[in-house]
Amino acid sequence: MAIPGSPLDSRSHGCNQLIRDGAVLVQRPEDVIELLESFVGTPRSTFREMGAGFDAAYEELSRDPADIGLLLTTAPIAVDELIHQSGEAPDAVQLALLELELAGKLIRHAAGRVSLTS
Repeated sequence: MAIPGSPLDSRSHGCNQLIRDGAVLVQRPEDVIELLESFVGTPRSTFREMGAGFDAAYEELSRDPADIGLLLTTAPIAVDELIHQSGEAPDAVQLALLELELAGKLIRHAAGRVSLTS
């Protein structure tokens, strides 16, 4: 369900896009009551279902974090540059960054950059 907004208001973009993608248009409180009375737990539209032939390749993901400790300093560096310099898979670098962040050793900066804490 989504309530439409003015196309001239940038704050309405999300709701208007949901309606374009198949969300139910809500204009009055009665619209919500009507939808809830007939709700049986299944979605009304199937626009979010996976297409035929879609296979998630989870097995291809790295299971171990990359060793990127030597590439990080207190100066911010782009994550893409870390991936390039390390030669590791992007998921392994992201896992290593997450572990460092959870340990309190990493700071995330704007524009996808990271650095070690000082």
